[in-house]
Amino acid sequence: MIEPLVASRSLGVVFFPAFDWAIAPTHPERQERLLYTRDQLHEEGLFDIPGISEYRPVFATYEQLERAHFLLPDAARVSTESHLAAAGGAITAARLVLEKKEDRAFALVRPPGHHSMRVSHGNRGFCNINNEAVMIEYIRDHYPRADGMPLKIAIVDTDVHHGDGSQDIFWNDPHTLFISLHQDGRTLYPGSGFLDECGGPGALGKTINIPLPPETCDSGYLFAIRNAVLPILADFRPDIVINSAGQDNHFTDPLANMRLSARGYAALNSELNPDIAVLEGGYAIRGALPYVNLGICLALAGIQAADEIREPDWTEKAIRQRPEISAYIEQLCDQVLDVYFHPPKTPAAGERKGQWWQRQKNIFYDTDMLRERQLESWRLCDACSGLGKIETASERVRPSLCLLIPRHACPACRAEGERLRHEAEKSGLYAHVRLLAGDKPAETAKTGIQNY
Repeated sequence: MIEPLVASRSLGVVFFPAFDWAIAPTHPERQERLLYTRDQLHEEGLFDIPGISEYRPVFATYEQLERAHFLLPDAARVSTESHLAAAGGAITAARLVLEKKEDRAFALVRPPGHHSMRVSHGNRGFCNINNEAVMIEYIRDHYPRADGMPLKIAIVDTDVHHGDGSQDIFWNDPHTLFISLHQDGRTLYPGSGFLDECGGPGALGKTINIPLPPETCDSGYLFAIRNAVLPILADFRPDIVINSAGQDNHFTDPLANMRLSARGYAALNSELNPDIAVLEGGYAIRGALPYVNLGICLALAGIQAADEIREPDWTEKAIRQRPEISAYIEQLCDQVLDVYFHPPKTPAAGERKGQWWQRQKNIFYDTDMLRERQLESWRLCDACSGLGKIETASERVRPSLCLLIPRHACPACRAEGERLRHEAEKSGLYAHVRLLAGDKPAETAKTGIQNY
């Protein structure tokens, strides 16, 4: 007699396939990415397992998007209803966990978001809105720590592409640890995510990149999790762990060169044990995504049957790792730990200009074919991580000024931010002047969470 599956942790799966959104009918980021997954989850009886439930997303508001982003020229031009639903799905997942309705939550949503940066003029890397960043700002607005200390959040991005958007948003935030495991940027878009990219002047060591070599398999990913990611998490001691659960490192994915299996994804998730997972990339629509998502769901629910999942093209040879790759990853993990525990005294990018640290950035929106020019500056401050100032322009947006006052900003940085805004508005030099103050009071109304 076969024993019924039992969830040792309750799991809420927030599902939104974005039926009406696709970059193009045959583009890799299209509706079918999740339609096959939903069919598979129902055919396998996932939602018949006690403790696993399916939920609808709430829609995020423009105001919630703008807690994480400077959207130029405005939120309506940068986002669609599908983006509001995807970001809202991430918020719904957070609420399920933080309001203790479920132990874990998985936001199976699209469009993805981890390439979307603090300033967004449009679509790059298939991303307009950073779903995890919107969710994190919502969490910090609505669920502060009882002791008044800043909420500590860790994001572990396991998408095959470097999460350059998430890195950009949290680059100077000492209370958010961002770890990205990805295929080496010398071999894959977006060409970033190296060891020396370890944070801004107010958060050195809080950005950690683990650029893995092509053809890394299950064993290599698990080694990196056990020997780099978990020791760093143990030291940082986050209140919440979020997995940006990209699935394009599967051995059949058409856009990358890694060899992770569905069973490897499940094992990775079991080791990491995140509170919340949010879907990112993954483009092997039939042969990988349904099996990988099933494995992640089972692992999040604490069901060991995830170890038995086999996708159609799986063979031992397909996920066998060469010895030289294993040796490379061992050395890489030692270097990663050194970056975290002994960060440099100054960022690798940029230079000091008086009281500010500055870096020039040229950002290409590969989907919308835009070129953005940025001058990003951070006020060097001994009392807080510092006021942020971004001067930005593109073919779509005339020169604009964006000011970021962090949640834990000191009075001097707050006053300087308000002064710079007043001067910019008075000068008439900028098409748009935006100020994002981290300690803005949260809205009080909440929409109820709905099951399917």
